[in-house]
Amino acid sequence: MIADRDRVIAGISGGADSVCLLFVLLELRKTMDIEIIAVHVNHGIREETAGRDEQFVQELCEEHQVECVVYHENVELIAKKRKQSVEEAGRIVRREAFEETFVKYQGTKIAMAHHQNDNAETLLMNLARGTGLKGLGGIRPVNGYVIRPLLCLNRREIEIHLQKLGRDYCRDETNEEDDYTRNRLRHFVVPILEEQVNAQAVRHMNEAMEQIRQVWDYMEMQTESAYESCVAETPDGNINIKEEAFSRQPEVLQKLLVRACLARAAGSERNITMAHVEAVAELFHKQSGKSRNLPYSVKAFRNYEGVALKKAGEDQEAEFCPRELKIPGVTVVPELNLEICCTILEKTEDFSIKHVPQKAYTKWFDYDIIKSNLIVRTRRSKDSIIIDQAGRRQKIKSYFINEKIPAEIRKKLPLIADDGQIIWILGYRMSSAYQVTGKTRQILEIKVTEEKMDVGEN
Repeated sequence: MIADRDRVIAGISGGADSVCLLFVLLELRKTMDIEIIAVHVNHGIREETAGRDEQFVQELCEEHQVECVVYHENVELIAKKRKQSVEEAGRIVRREAFEETFVKYQGTKIAMAHHQNDNAETLLMNLARGTGLKGLGGIRPVNGYVIRPLLCLNRREIEIHLQKLGRDYCRDETNEEDDYTRNRLRHFVVPILEEQVNAQAVRHMNEAMEQIRQVWDYMEMQTESAYESCVAETPDGNINIKEEAFSRQPEVLQKLLVRACLARAAGSERNITMAHVEAVAELFHKQSGKSRNLPYSVKAFRNYEGVALKKAGEDQEAEFCPRELKIPGVTVVPELNLEICCTILEKTEDFSIKHVPQKAYTKWFDYDIIKSNLIVRTRRSKDSIIIDQAGRRQKIKSYFINEKIPAEIRKKLPLIADDGQIIWILGYRMSSAYQVTGKTRQILEIKVTEEKMDVGEN
């Protein structure tokens, strides 16, 4: 999980789990060349106790010479704006804070404090909501650069360890409430399993998940092998599943192979469900020419050799629908496989132009002068952008030509507009009229990322 010269971004809430995680990392720091940076997110839900938790974490980090980065978020407001549950919004806000710190501090690992009880609750939640083999594997101890060093321990073992260290921690009152789905599992379902079925139920569920993860890893290897023998990719972008070779595969592998082909054609696995997989598989029993429309503008069609998948080209692509940005919040643009995250920042007293990010896909705008709801859309015939402080304009068409942007990209390149004024050509230039200045009071940060799978935080 951790190697010398790692810079570990650790999520520290102040609860028993995260405090234990911090002391595990501190113990490793004694013998390894690692750096620890703590991240604490104040959700603004519990008012006084939230402030107490923040102070506790800051003092703990100061005691052990660990840099602490604190985020203040109004999760209830964010949940309302994004039309999410408070539980879901809090999870996404934490993920965004970890990722932002990871980039800012050039981290190499993100350490989270999930333990066996969390994993058992995740398994039960996935089972209840519906899941495939991958979801039955629960939370992985290592998922890319995200690590969970406490996943081998249960909640009671963590509390006992802190008692031995003589270390206190914060108690989150919301963990005692039953408003959240996970809390109801924690308070009612898991205790019944432990008290009335088997005292080691949580450990046994974790052992089963480890076996399922091993089976999943094996099935992924088999799927890759089947892909090589059953699938041909053509220069025009078709993914052809050859019927003769496909029919020789076991049924379970056929479905995994179809899902892999769909994900490859779409460029993303998110939003691909079993219904889509079965729709493609059914085409093998249809006559040539039959087709199905699928997420991300992918089309599956029956041909004489089997079934082909293709993402719609520019000439057949469904028109990109303009949509209003959620501010603050995350706007998903599935046609372009993008997530647009908007955050409102208050300009601090020590603000300097040096603080403005110089990144192609993260920009700061003067929120005070934005006139209306921002729209993400593609180019229109008379669109222009302000290119200097004097207010001079350049047509978007001319800008594309000058920047040598290929014609096939221009039609679908997203723009962000404020009441007809283009404020940003995503990935390229922003309007000079919306730049942050010394007079700015509120800053709108817009960050564009590729849609990606969840890393499983709770």
